[in-house]
Amino acid sequence: MDLHSLLHTSTSAVQSVQVLETYFGRTLVTDGKTQSAEHDEFVYHESLVHPALIWSAILSSRHDRSSAPKSVFIGGGGELATAREVLKHNTIERVVMVDIDSNVIEVSKKYLPEWGGEAVLNHAKIEYIVADVEQYLQGSNEEFDVIIIDVSDPIEAGPAVSLYTQEFYQLVAQKLDRYSVSVTQAGSASFIQLVHSSLGIEEGGNDAESTCFGPIRNTLAAVFDHAIPYSAPVASFGEDWGFVLAFNGRDTLAREIVDLPHEVIDNLIEERIQAVAGVPEHKARSVGANRVTTGKERGGDLKHYDGVVHRRQFALSKPLREMMKLDQRIMTVANPIFMY
Repeated sequence: MDLHSLLHTSTSAVQSVQVLETYFGRTLVTDGKTQSAEHDEFVYHESLVHPALIWSAILSSRHDRSSAPKSVFIGGGGELATAREVLKHNTIERVVMVDIDSNVIEVSKKYLPEWGGEAVLNHAKIEYIVADVEQYLQGSNEEFDVIIIDVSDPIEAGPAVSLYTQEFYQLVAQKLDRYSVSVTQAGSASFIQLVHSSLGIEEGGNDAESTCFGPIRNTLAAVFDHAIPYSAPVASFGEDWGFVLAFNGRDTLAREIVDLPHEVIDNLIEERIQAVAGVPEHKARSVGANRVTTGKERGGDLKHYDGVVHRRQFALSKPLREMMKLDQRIMTVANPIFMY
């Protein structure tokens, strides 16, 4: 990735933060790892948010809750773009966003206003809290329709390792009712194994393989009835990126979400989605994205996610599916797995 200039650098008690001008436009980096970039942050954030909220709407409509989802919890999301996407849903009444590092939010407000900025942070439906995500949920009695975990990767000594464990997902499950949904970002969705330890899994190693996509799915599957992996192409990350959607319910639901007709998705987008007032458009973004989504056509307030994309996201490649089948690891407090 070509680096053009360094716009900001700082270090908080939690992590280092940089904003760079790169080939992909303005780019947020924490602890040396790209978090999002101007040219394609919409791919990552729309993929993280909208499948979960759309599925919540469908599940809720079957149980006389057609106006759901109403309440959303965001763990992390300091760039504010995750909250931006949530607020596009016209059923939303309350969004609680908890991030441990206020510095990321302040930096994003100043240098990345297109991600959401003041328009999101000062939105009437947003409650923003600087706190440890796990500690906040432990002390809260509130239940949510959707819980979104948008935190940094499980890097050894990083701030978010515990937020990928079975114990944490059990806590998340307690904050959801029977028809609610949780989703988390899950790291690289590449089937190429990037070994970073001389001790292989077959030799007793627990972190020889640097991908966590399979273990995150396995860990959620140990807590929820369904843990469905999916992916999106994020060019600024250099690879496809993984997500896992988790929920409870009858066995057939897993197949239903994957096979949703594109017309169902597109109709819900048209009924529910509208842009958040006051959020500026990116000045520099891929020509294709701006050309096909002017905001005037059907679903124009989304630049990536629609009914066709939904079905593509759940169609993982055969090598990736085979690799994930072989990986039986589960992430716990006692036995964490680090991406690198």
